[in-house]
Amino acid sequence: MGTLVDSNVLLDVVRQDPVWWEWSSAALGRCADEGPLVINAVVYSEISASYAAVEELDAALGEDSFVRAPLPWRAAFLAGRAHVEYRRRGGLRDRTLPDFLIGAHAAVLGLRLLTRDAGRYRRYFPTVDVVGPDARR
Repeated sequence: MGTLVDSNVLLDVVRQDPVWWEWSSAALGRCADEGPLVINAVVYSEISASYAAVEELDAALGEDSFVRAPLPWRAAFLAGRAHVEYRRRGGLRDRTLPDFLIGAHAAVLGLRLLTRDAGRYRRYFPTVDVVGPDARR
């Protein structure tokens, strides 16, 4: 099974986050052992701030390690609908649409999702198998 990797997990590894590096590195390794790791343009853009040049980012996210999957139009629609529901429930407008695009992409392609933000993804994308730091996975 393929796994869409959320940017927070990749940033933990790249930045050697003192709190999350160990969990994110181990989870990324387990998912890689079970199938291809997938990223999309949203994840790519979110982690680009950690690199000075596109060549450095491309080297870190080598095509031999990460499959680059385009975001389907159906996923963009699903992300918008999920974001509307989030706003109806009182969710804030800031920084959330990228998360919904990532969750919808995993849902539409039938991918597992590796993230530290498991709760939101499970709530709005219940069909997605979410791998998170909680006891559920």
